Amino acid sequence: MEESNNMKPYNNKETRPLWKTFALAQGAAAAGTAVDFLVTIFCTELLAIWYVISTALGSVAGAITNFMMGRYWVFQSTENKLKTQALRYTLVSLGSLILNTAGVYALTEFMLQYLRNGETNEHDYIIAKVIVAIIVAVSYNFILQKNFVFKK
Repeated sequence: MEESNNMKPYNNKETRPLWKTFALAQGAAAAGTAVDFLVTIFCTELLAIWYVISTALGSVAGAITNFMMGRYWVFQSTENKLKTQALRYTLVSLGSLILNTAGVYALTEFMLQYLRNGETNEHDYIIAKVIVAIIVAVSYNFILQKNFVFKK
């Protein structure tokens, strides 16, 4: 029995709909975050490594997870050199770090200054982090991973 074109899996980024690539990228980011947290907690709680070092180790493990999933699963971009993609991924990650940090600071201070009339709320930074993370993930990380890091 012959398989119809509608039943074939997506084998490259050109035939996969953008929404599906975006969803896969968010799944890879979630997996990277999970690895980050698991490594951090494992190193701190079970190996008795200082939490700051554990956090750095978790961040690196999460970034490697996200990068590898992006290369082989999300964008299926194995034609380009691994070193080139890794360097580009590092540059994008540094930009993301700057945008997230500055955005969380600015939004937290805005909430403190203008929405709360100077009264502090210990959870403002969490609200700001969620908002900024979503904006950066959609408007920066995904676009640059798709069109710069893993471009074909």
